[in-house]
Amino acid sequence: MREIVLDTETTGFDPHTGDRIVEIGAVELMRHVATGNTYHQYINPERGMPQEAFEVHGLGDDFLRDKPKFVHIGQAFVDFIGDSKLIIHNAAFDIKFLNFELSKMGLREIPWEQAVDTLAIARKKFPGSPSSLDALCRRFGIDNSSRTLHGALLDSEILAEVYLELIGGKQPDFALSTRAEPKEGDAQSEWTPRPRPTPLPSRLSEKEIAAHAEFVSNLGGDPLWLKA
Repeated sequence: MREIVLDTETTGFDPHTGDRIVEIGAVELMRHVATGNTYHQYINPERGMPQEAFEVHGLGDDFLRDKPKFVHIGQAFVDFIGDSKLIIHNAAFDIKFLNFELSKMGLREIPWEQAVDTLAIARKKFPGSPSSLDALCRRFGIDNSSRTLHGALLDSEILAEVYLELIGGKQPDFALSTRAEPKEGDAQSEWTPRPRPTPLPSRLSEKEIAAHAEFVSNLGGDPLWLKA
């Protein structure tokens, strides 16, 4: 099962009032294990960066000026995510921005059901408790000391760890995992004892053997263990 943990950074809160995506970061998981395959792209928003957004992620006009526009990277992004489940913290925010950009390009929008919202999972699992990414890192003991500013790829890597904790730990399907049957010629992966060439002598004394025989003879009937 392939999943993509994803995060974006933007110029603001609403693409319909002129805000745009400036960074996308994504981490690939296979069967809940990070593969090392990532997607990361800075994007020229084709507009100025508001100060309040700059203070969140530190991506300014000078840095973004020579970066590609979304129209130039949109198809590569769609190819990377495919139809995999998208693990996103506050999925409505990111999906809203991504679909706005994809629709402008005439590309297929991301279906809402393709996203898994870790914010919703956290709120359901810990009702009344803080559910921000930083708060969840503190809850699960995940080191986020390098997160001085928001960054899409770093946040995706941190979110991947949080997600695995939310669904039951770093091996959530451990109890459900099955071991493949060994094939002929495969090396044995586990030690198994061999039969003894010579059986161990009985530890029963003659007196104990006689007492047991007398006990059995008094049971009556036709016990199965006396049949050859």
